[in-house]
Amino acid sequence: MKTRYAMVTATLVALLLGPPVGAQERGIAWNTLTTAQQELLMPFQQEWDQMPAQRQQRLVRGAARWGDMTPMERNAAKERFRAWRELSADRQELIRERYEIFQELPPEEQRRILQNFERFRDLRQDRRDELRKRYREMTPAERRALRDRLHDRRTHRPRPRD
Repeated sequence: MKTRYAMVTATLVALLLGPPVGAQERGIAWNTLTTAQQELLMPFQQEWDQMPAQRQQRLVRGAARWGDMTPMERNAAKERFRAWRELSADRQELIRERYEIFQELPPEEQRRILQNFERFRDLRQDRRDELRKRYREMTPAERRALRDRLHDRRTHRPRPRD
């Protein structure tokens, strides 16, 4: 049971990580990891020395993030990982591509998208279902027109008067 938990945890850690940031060329020696890191990353020990440095760094960062999570946050991460594994490979690839596009957006645009997502998430479930259904039933041209109207609304808002 503990081995299975360690494997699931290590896999979760690997998937929770974003793209490498400032990766160094040299890898991280296994014996320089803390005991807690080694326990969490145990499923990777055999391949650790052959692993690219960027992957080692992502795993170490993920182990640190995992260690900082509350039990509730860990359960939520496990659930997200379970849902991710159930997606088709094509859907996973589409999500990765969209994430990369999102990362390249200016911070203001990222904030706007996140705020819209939070507003949508805060709606009642029946209202979210209704909006999803309406969007799915639109033609591609109608979807484009809707996105254009929403974009125009954001960029042409009247400025508040002082």
